[in-house]
Amino acid sequence: MSRSSAANLPEQTMQAQRRRAAAVRRRLDRAFGQPAWRPHLAPLDELVSTILSQNTNDANRDRAFDSLKARFPTWDAVRDADPAQVVEAIQVAGLANQKGPRIQAILQQISRERGSLDLDFLATWEPDQARDWLMRFKGIGPKTAAIVLLFSLGKPAFPVDTHIHRISGRLEIRPDKMSAEKAHDHLAALFPPDSYYAVHLNLIRLGREICH
Repeated sequence: MSRSSAANLPEQTMQAQRRRAAAVRRRLDRAFGQPAWRPHLAPLDELVSTILSQNTNDANRDRAFDSLKARFPTWDAVRDADPAQVVEAIQVAGLANQKGPRIQAILQQISRERGSLDLDFLATWEPDQARDWLMRFKGIGPKTAAIVLLFSLGKPAFPVDTHIHRISGRLEIRPDKMSAEKAHDHLAALFPPDSYYAVHLNLIRLGREICH
C-alpha cells in the first residue's frame, strides 16, 4: 500500500496530516525522549502473549503468560494439552474460554503448515508478506500482527492499541471516524518507518500518563 493512499485520502490531505504528525513526533521526543530498544520475546512467544493481552492489562497478561509457561514446558505441550488445563492456566487474563482454544488452534495450524512451532522464518520475509501470513489465523488482527513484527522481528509496523487510537484522534492525525483497524495503515503512512517504535511507545505513554 502506498504511503499516499493508505487511508484513501487525497494526497493534499495526506501531506497536511504528515506535517501535523511530524510536529506531534517532535513534541513527543521533547517530552519523553527516545525509548531505548530492548530485547523482546521470540516471535511465537510474542504472538501468544499478545493474544493474552486482549481486553486486559499488561500485569494480567504477564501473569497469564508466566502461568502458561510454568504449566507447560513447550508450545508443543500447550498445543496438545487438555483444553481445560490451558484455560485454567490463563484464567487471570480474562476471556480464558476464548483465548485458550484460540491459542491451541493457532498452534495446531502452525504445526500442520510448517511442521514445527517456530516463527523465526518470518524474519526473512517482507513485512507485508509476514503480516498477511499472520492475519490468516482466526483471532489475529492487524494489532497483534504488527506487535509481533515490530517488537519481536524488528520489522516496520505500527501497532494501534486503544490508547493510540484515542490519542491520534485527539491530536487530529487521523480522520475522526476512522476505525482502529484502518488506523494501522494510515498512521504508518504518516511517520517514517524508523520512528515507529519510538512514536508507538511515546503515544502510549502520553495516553497513560497525561491524556486520559
